[in-house]
Amino acid sequence: MKIEWLGHASFKLTESTGITIVTDPYEEDRVGVKFPKVKSSVVTVSHDHFDHNCVSAVEGVDTVINSTGSYDLDGVDIYGFKSYHDEKKGALRGKNIVFRFRMDGVEVCHLGDIGEPLSPMLAELIGSINILLIPVGGKYTINAEQAKEYVDLLMPDVVIPMHYMCDGYKTEFDELDDFLDLFSDKDIEYADTTELEFDRMDFDGERTRVIVPIKVN
Repeated sequence: MKIEWLGHASFKLTESTGITIVTDPYEEDRVGVKFPKVKSSVVTVSHDHFDHNCVSAVEGVDTVINSTGSYDLDGVDIYGFKSYHDEKKGALRGKNIVFRFRMDGVEVCHLGDIGEPLSPMLAELIGSINILLIPVGGKYTINAEQAKEYVDLLMPDVVIPMHYMCDGYKTEFDELDDFLDLFSDKDIEYADTTELEFDRMDFDGERTRVIVPIKVN
């Protein structure tokens, strides 16, 4: 399977069968970062904020998943479950949907704009995963230290950070380095592309790799 970072909290997931899913497309004029031209029949939306719900920015959409539940799209399993956008059970910023995808036998979890600490119940819902797409920029989501706690408890094979400060943003977030500084240099990999490819045989369960895709505007 392939994972392409589109910017902010948006990714394009592609299975070998050709099925594609775009997560949390954003409104580029209000975010301040260009949203690339992308086509996908399926879009998932973690919550109804402009930097996560701009479905119109994606071409060819015929299915929008913006509610909790289990979905089977031609063999691709999607499971969405409720979480919170803040540490006060949604009283500050509302609810958030965490999505888990199974594509080509690879388990991927997109945390959306998670803002709550990792509870035992939430950890059980997320379960054992290969790839964790996690916000690290604080302010409106969990911060670097909280994100590291998620990683330490969930123990994914690969972590791809998202939702952190980038050039051009109109909203202030914490820097990516705040998160990376919490890991050993040997566990951090910098890609020279926004598109990463994975096979279920890539994962040995022995360590967690943090992969940073390079954003190309």
